[in-house]
Amino acid sequence: MSIFYSSLRSYLTHLDGRALGSLLNPTNPDNHSFAYSSNHYSIRKTVEKELSGISSFRNGITDRGQRAWVDVVVSFWEVVCELERGNTGRAVVDDGSGLELGYWGRAYTKMSAYTTTVSRGFINSGWQNWLLPVLYEACRNLRDFAIRADEEEKSVGKSADKLEDAARHLNKMFTLCLSDRAPLEESRKWGTYYIVGLLFKTYFKLNAITLCKNVVRALGATTTDMPPLDTFPKSHQVTFHYYVGVIHFLEEDYVNAEMHLNAALQLCQSGSYKNQELILTYLIPAHLMTTHQLPTNTLFTNYPRLKHLFQSICSTIKTGNLQAFDQALEENEDEYVRRRIYLTLERGRDIALRNLFRRVFVINGKKTRIPVDDFRRAMGFAIAGKNGGTRKEVEPEEIECLLAGMIYKGLMRGYISREKSMVVLSNKEAFPGTGV
Repeated sequence: MSIFYSSLRSYLTHLDGRALGSLLNPTNPDNHSFAYSSNHYSIRKTVEKELSGISSFRNGITDRGQRAWVDVVVSFWEVVCELERGNTGRAVVDDGSGLELGYWGRAYTKMSAYTTTVSRGFINSGWQNWLLPVLYEACRNLRDFAIRADEEEKSVGKSADKLEDAARHLNKMFTLCLSDRAPLEESRKWGTYYIVGLLFKTYFKLNAITLCKNVVRALGATTTDMPPLDTFPKSHQVTFHYYVGVIHFLEEDYVNAEMHLNAALQLCQSGSYKNQELILTYLIPAHLMTTHQLPTNTLFTNYPRLKHLFQSICSTIKTGNLQAFDQALEENEDEYVRRRIYLTLERGRDIALRNLFRRVFVINGKKTRIPVDDFRRAMGFAIAGKNGGTRKEVEPEEIECLLAGMIYKGLMRGYISREKSMVVLSNKEAFPGTGV
């Protein structure tokens, strides 16, 4: 007990917000003894005694600040106590609302009360922005507890709504930071993008991605009195660019998606391979859509998970093997759908078809006039069945439709002469972006 309080007094006296946030992390194993240091009847008196006379209270917020910290530490003790002492063989308890809560459900209830108490410290007691790490830890753990509570409730067939409740709390914390009118050097605005990152993660987990747009709009409406994004910690910038990039990606705005994902990749720490892989999972297909270019083998060497995810489908696009493309898409369908990249990769079939037609062009000596029938035969082999290499018959009208689609989408330059059943290609880069 004495170690916890001596650390708390020291961090408050020296205005060490980062260390204070770590101390007030309920999952910190060092808090095990703190959970057994008191009981529900005497914890408040104990905290009042331990926090009396701290120099920062005398020289700063005085009585109001001291009362806020007593409330915070008491609420924090209740969270830690629930984590350490709450799992005593009780499967469920009634919280008074008629709803039975499991271990993590009870812990989440305590954690949400603690988070609210921390926010009151900023709202009512004049806490300054050096204490933002305390808010960060509270919000991060609130989300983690909500996820575990929902998993616990789902395991016994109950409806899970804790993460939705956590999202509402986080949204209040977002407003708490964004709406601060204090001078920038003292402003809570410096915590905005950390909370935004947690909100984005939560909305994605809830599959409520459209709600992210409300957050982006709110940020856009305060550009005049918000510090520029590049003045925030890089970790905050990376998270923001990543999620905004994915949002644009899902809206099929691949240009803006690539811009934000590239920014996230450039700012990401060189050793954070997992984060880089997450960014590249969306950057690779976005880049494919904007430039029709495939990733290099060097990239796959550096990121084995991406190799498993993309190499087979990229190789089929490169060779224009449509049957193998469809097979690769089908084999990894579950993974692509889970990562929300299936529809974009499916559009890569146009690039595979473009590469198939380009091979016909090259085989014909790059002549600008090629019979439609040559493309039809190539298409027949490209979609042949798995067993054997028997060419499949393709109707002339179908191949003309595909050629017209390629020209319309800008993947080929030329026109179809139906009278002569001939494709007339441009003599200046017939297939844009390929150098052919």
